[in-house]
Amino acid sequence: MIPQSTPVAKDLVLLGGGHAHVIVLKRLGMKPIPGVRITLVCRDMHTPYSGMLPGLIAGHYTYDEAHIDLRPLANFAGARLFHAGATALDPEKRLVHFADRPPLGYDLLSLDIGSTPGFDNVPGAREFAVPVKPIGNFLPRWEAFVGRVLSAGERPRIAVVGAGAGGVELTLAIQHRLRRLLAAAGRTFREPEMHLFSRTADILPTHNARVRRKLHRLLLERGVNVHCGARVSAVSPNGLCTDSGLRESFHEIVWVTGAAAPPWLAASGLAADADGFAAVDDCLRSLSHGDTVFAAGDIAAVVNHEREKAGVFAVRQGPPLERNLRRVLHGAAPRPFRPQKKFLSLISTGDKRAVGSRGGWSVAGKWVWTWKDWIDRRFMAKFSDLPAMDEAGAALASEAAAGQESPRKRSAFAMRCKGCGSKLGASVLDRVLADIDPLPRPDVPSGMDARDDAALVEVPPGKVQVQSVDFFPAIVDDPFIFGRIAANHALGDIFAMGAEPQSALALAGVPFGPPEKTEDLLRQLLLGANRTLREAGAALAGGHSSEAPELALGFAMSGLAERGRILSKGGLRAGDALILTKPIGTGALFAADARRRAKGRWVEAALTAMLQSAGAAAEEFRRRGARACTDVTGFGLLGHLLEMLRASEKSAELVLPDVPILDGAAACVAEGIFSSLHPENLKFGQEAANAERFAGDPGYLLLFDPQTAGGLLAGVPQNEAQECVEELRRRGYAQAAIVGRVTDGGSDDGLVTLR
Repeated sequence: MIPQSTPVAKDLVLLGGGHAHVIVLKRLGMKPIPGVRITLVCRDMHTPYSGMLPGLIAGHYTYDEAHIDLRPLANFAGARLFHAGATALDPEKRLVHFADRPPLGYDLLSLDIGSTPGFDNVPGAREFAVPVKPIGNFLPRWEAFVGRVLSAGERPRIAVVGAGAGGVELTLAIQHRLRRLLAAAGRTFREPEMHLFSRTADILPTHNARVRRKLHRLLLERGVNVHCGARVSAVSPNGLCTDSGLRESFHEIVWVTGAAAPPWLAASGLAADADGFAAVDDCLRSLSHGDTVFAAGDIAAVVNHEREKAGVFAVRQGPPLERNLRRVLHGAAPRPFRPQKKFLSLISTGDKRAVGSRGGWSVAGKWVWTWKDWIDRRFMAKFSDLPAMDEAGAALASEAAAGQESPRKRSAFAMRCKGCGSKLGASVLDRVLADIDPLPRPDVPSGMDARDDAALVEVPPGKVQVQSVDFFPAIVDDPFIFGRIAANHALGDIFAMGAEPQSALALAGVPFGPPEKTEDLLRQLLLGANRTLREAGAALAGGHSSEAPELALGFAMSGLAERGRILSKGGLRAGDALILTKPIGTGALFAADARRRAKGRWVEAALTAMLQSAGAAAEEFRRRGARACTDVTGFGLLGHLLEMLRASEKSAELVLPDVPILDGAAACVAEGIFSSLHPENLKFGQEAANAERFAGDPGYLLLFDPQTAGGLLAGVPQNEAQECVEELRRRGYAQAAIVGRVTDGGSDDGLVTLR
């Protein structure tokens, strides 16, 4: 969680992680704007660089070399990162809407969401073709197709529809990659058969004649079947047909035709061009909502300067977009920007060669690829070689100190009261609570709806009430997701006892700021928490909120359990298998994330695990006869296992290679990145026999890693253990595993013997 050094006065929302926005983020990180809260909303955590996509497909680049990791970049810019895709926009109310989370408000919005495939109303294309955009969706399908080609017994036939620069590059890249893979597998007789379809009379209609001739000749030399003037009229599961009546069967049809805008954009009321793209002026402002909305990249149509949808224009728009956003936020008028008419085009040919052109000239050869590679890598380095945290922090502090605030703002934000004077205002709370819909339960007769001073809960006959409390600062900048994680973390204690969640009292700390900003933050936080509580069957019965230096949330949870079916830490029996439901490593990953050293996909996988409820696992453990269970949280796997063993007066063997680990966590600890609680947890190693054998092993070090919303650890009868794990995996705990067994006698060196 990035601390806000000054109170939030304005919200800048960057919707989309396209080429222009990554430049905006880098520049804002180098020179922050005090009082402006930046929120980056993106569908994918890794932005593919379009210039390197053909090289990635051809096998010349790794995934990370061809992608910009948005998480460390957002961290550098001091931006909140929301992993979500927009479904609607209300520019009048200044709200971005989503399918599965509350809307997000803004003072200033910038759009750079790229484009969607332009299927041109071709029947079957949307259902059966593989669109190259969005690239994040294309890559998994491409890798799956490669797997099918290598396992199939027939020659692969592939069609690429669209013969612009992207289609030509992709055709040659696919052919190059498959040729190499098939040759390595000893299947040269099944060389791929490539077809390229162009609806125009020639390929590359926006390039000069020399380039068209060179590449047309090269395609023919490579054995590519080029179909010019062949507009695809229909696509089926097995092939396609053209207007001229040509019918061909294919194993895969890749769609690389013109771009299209998402339908919700035009429906929003924003000014749009004839194709549905956001119409903007020379300052990149919306023609209809210029005071509050900007747009750049493929999604924008600069009405006075029509250009093709190419990454080079998005990159060039980045600096003027950032300058104009900054000027508007400071109350100044934006300045016009004129895009270039001619640009350098470098088209790779699959084999580390390329054709370059600008205007009427062209060049070709291996050196052109080397030149292109140097340009692309230099561009990507701008977003991976970020200044160290202390440098960025010093810059942020310097900018905040230099910020000039009016006396009115100072009086609004300074000298905040403490005690009950720090509570959030009643009007803010009333508006927020009106949007929260707690789960109604008959055994919670008076909860948040009654607005009494305390909630009333009933304990049915024959049951006991299980209570627990948790509270911690935000570990992610998205308040909705943090609300869900905090609630899930608190529910873990209830589920670990084998209880049914009943009610929750929330304790929220919200950074101070203008009432409308505080209200939005609290609403997002509680909507996320309430969703998780409702899914678990718990009623949000009330709580307390106050101003705080940073966003924080906790819960006093209550649950109900039958007296004879409680899962306790002290119920382990000799011979029990130890089953862990989730992988470990969240502490190390978020420590690395705070240092901008964790890959975005690692953190997203960790968040997915943290959002997974423990309810189904607890139910399965009870069904399998478990008597002992705990949730793995702050003390780490080894610390919580030792608690169970001491309470049960037993020992255990722990099989280190069988302990599931989150992707990237081992790499983090191997680099010496640990949670701040890790050194304290290391003391548990004194109770581990054979520890010296594993000293320095990342898997061993992660035994001490504190977890947030971690998995359940249970002792299950040995004869039920394997079926239990299989059922857990069927129920969504993909990495559930048997990690050891309980024994009667302990080693002289400790309660746990590592294997």
